[in-house]
Amino acid sequence: MQNPIQIYQTQDGQTQVEVRFENETVWLSQAQMATLFGKDVRTINEHIKNVFDEGELEQHSTIRNFRIVRQEGKRQVNREIEHYDLDMIISVGYRVKSQQGVAFRRWATARLKEFLIKGYSLNQKRLQQNAVELEQALALIQKTAQSSELTLASGRGLVDIVSRYAQTFLWLQQYDEGLLSEPPTQQGGALPTVQEARTTLRNFKQQLIKRGEASELFGLERQEGLAAILGNLEQTVFGEPAYPSIEAKAAHLLYFIVKNHPFSDGNKRSGAFLFVDFLHRNGRLFNEDNQPVINDTGLAALTLLVAESDPK
Repeated sequence: MQNPIQIYQTQDGQTQVEVRFENETVWLSQAQMATLFGKDVRTINEHIKNVFDEGELEQHSTIRNFRIVRQEGKRQVNREIEHYDLDMIISVGYRVKSQQGVAFRRWATARLKEFLIKGYSLNQKRLQQNAVELEQALALIQKTAQSSELTLASGRGLVDIVSRYAQTFLWLQQYDEGLLSEPPTQQGGALPTVQEARTTLRNFKQQLIKRGEASELFGLERQEGLAAILGNLEQTVFGEPAYPSIEAKAAHLLYFIVKNHPFSDGNKRSGAFLFVDFLHRNGRLFNEDNQPVINDTGLAALTLLVAESDPK
């Protein structure tokens, strides 16, 4: 994306704002947000300050300075003006309760998608060529593995690893190319009620205690932590679900329980269990071949990665 600027116009045609696109997001200054949402700059500034004070967003990732030519009196001057990304624009729009926030988000998302598709098309031919070369190399390795000359167990083991994880290497290549796209998702997803989740965890706890793998402290709630997490997953932004798909709800359910520590003990195990339970409730725990979408090793690794990740 070569830093294009497009004009956003409200449906009534009364408001026009120049929108800058860069780094796969959009950027507006405080003055532009004031124009977009029909508020004064002071109000916008106060909301931005509150967003940072409450820890909702971080300054280093949401602010960017752009050099703008401004007319000041009879002079044209260049000044560095702070601009804010789409996350901040959406947050401010939500706080000022402006319906323009919904329309602008949809418009900006559509434009960003167009730019990303164009960039993807330019790189797709190169990626496909690289993928073909990698697949050919893997085929050669697999053929070599059957050679009578390759007798060392270690050599055969290496070949087996490479051939078995060919798709993994292709995914990693796509990531390096910046072309790893999100998999398709299924909209919706019914979350358990607080009581259902508590009952499920209580039964899980009893099984663990019988096996000597937990104590009475396991799963004891700290205040209403579990209820708060389930409530957050049901929240909306501009009238639309904040977590619209089964996949988004499942991922954030695991993340929030592991990172927010709603229980005195057993947060990682509780988070992993409720993650699997949620997928089961929504018919997504098994694929078309009746195989689990994530095995026990993968779930353990994912849970530990979440636990060790930097929440910032």
